[in-house]
Amino acid sequence: METVELKLKQASAVLGVAPKDLQNLVQFKVLRPSRRDSIYWFDNRLLLEAKIAFYLRDSLGTSTDVLALFARALSSLTEEHVSKARYLSLRSRPAKGREPIEVRIPVRDLANELNEQIPTAAVYQDLPRGRKRSGWKREFTRTLKAAAKDLSGVTESQIADAIRGFRAGKKTLPEITIGPSNKTA
Repeated sequence: METVELKLKQASAVLGVAPKDLQNLVQFKVLRPSRRDSIYWFDNRLLLEAKIAFYLRDSLGTSTDVLALFARALSSLTEEHVSKARYLSLRSRPAKGREPIEVRIPVRDLANELNEQIPTAAVYQDLPRGRKRSGWKREFTRTLKAAAKDLSGVTESQIADAIRGFRAGKKTLPEITIGPSNKTA
């Protein structure tokens, strides 16, 4: 796997999240990217940590404090251990010596997913705010005309229903199942 260094906006495109969500993880110290010239830089390792953090957040609804603890535990692992493991198990031992909670993360699948998404970083040029690039109006008009051709024959109510369905799908809660553990006590 080639080593990459991406800015925040490019990293968010690779991860498939909004730049603000990634910025929040940095702001709350869940992720600690290197900073040069007041710009955050994300390498492969940090992208994988971010992918895992978003996976945990989406699956468990984990708070930023707990995500930060998990991210620190992940950063202590060696690159070799993370790249060879199919699953990572995170254990959280509650106070008073109770039985720990264990979460299995499919790290290999997440890393493969990330490798497939890295080429999309080239599409997202991290352009500065302010001036638009030359030819942007023609490109925008061309895109709108193509979209209008694709949408011919579609009613406004069909569009509204599709948007409503998409938003409802995003609000679904994760499935939680209870079953026997593979370990014997």
